[in-house]
Amino acid sequence: MNKTTRNLAFKTAKSSLSKLFTLSFLLIVFIAARCKAQSTPSRTLLALSKSDHTLSVIDPVTLKVIASVPVGSDPHEVIASADGKTAYVSIYGGGSLHELSVIDLVAQKALPALDTRPLMGPHGLTFAAGKVWFSAEGAKAVGRYDPATGKFDWAMGTGQDRTHMIYVTADGKQVYTTNVNSATVSILTDSPSKPAGPPPGPTPPAGATPPPGFAPPARQEWVQTVIPVAKGSEGFDVSPDGRELWTAGAEDGNISVIDVTAKKVTATIDAKVVGANRLQFTPDGKRVLVTSLRTGDLFIFDAASHREIKRINTGRGAAGILVDDDGSRAFIGCTSDNYVAVVDLEKLEVSGHIDIRGADGLAWAVRR
Repeated sequence: MNKTTRNLAFKTAKSSLSKLFTLSFLLIVFIAARCKAQSTPSRTLLALSKSDHTLSVIDPVTLKVIASVPVGSDPHEVIASADGKTAYVSIYGGGSLHELSVIDLVAQKALPALDTRPLMGPHGLTFAAGKVWFSAEGAKAVGRYDPATGKFDWAMGTGQDRTHMIYVTADGKQVYTTNVNSATVSILTDSPSKPAGPPPGPTPPAGATPPPGFAPPARQEWVQTVIPVAKGSEGFDVSPDGRELWTAGAEDGNISVIDVTAKKVTATIDAKVVGANRLQFTPDGKRVLVTSLRTGDLFIFDAASHREIKRINTGRGAAGILVDDDGSRAFIGCTSDNYVAVVDLEKLEVSGHIDIRGADGLAWAVRR
């Protein structure tokens, strides 16, 4: 074989190897991409990092962070849409900011943020009746965003100081909020009321007899009931049967129990949960969990007897709470400890940690 032939053979072999390497690399990338997609579960745990300004998407089985998506400058609470494909994050700023970060959970990327002005200081979040509901602390109000129309379509003032957390019934007809500095709970109810003036549209001429069945139509009106509760009440939850609302006071450590139908406090528990931050019922309604940002303790109460069952230390400061659907675990955002503590609710002990810097707000995203 002469020199020219050898060079040609070498170049041909080199070209073949280069193509083979490229194909192999593309195959590896393809397989890796498929593995990543397969490793992302349909049900994910969402956790906010106040320090890194990110939303972590976590596999609740392996407790591994799948992705971290950037959000706004002061994230506090997170909620997912009913189909589990979109997350919304409140950018709070102590009541001075005006943004909801939006995250595509399927593509794991940030979408254009929503400007909530003039509803300043969005904080508490929930998703109900196909819409995003939020408290607006800086505006002493609550608001609502409709993803279908891309518009903010409703707001109502509370007139209370630090309207902070929010809960909305599944039909969107009742809104509950805690007003921290006013030491009150607002219950906002959407209900029909009698018309205050003439009905819209054509009316019978003066002196004429109204047609059969004619009656001024009723109209919808939101009515607020303000209920005094323990000082510094911030975190709260409504029992799974919808009958009671429990809220814990950070200042005096008392828990106020409200009869939702009667709209009044029926019990005040000397719970000693000083520094209380968040409160949540277990799915069966039998237990109530309260975190203390001051002591780092998770308090567990029996909902029927109002007695403390156990006090579990999770670190230096415990904030956000999220309970597993089957009631087996609780996830606690421990902000100052830079992790999410995993609590075994059967053994009543901390069973693990997920590293999240400045961990706080938590939520489930269930893909449907």
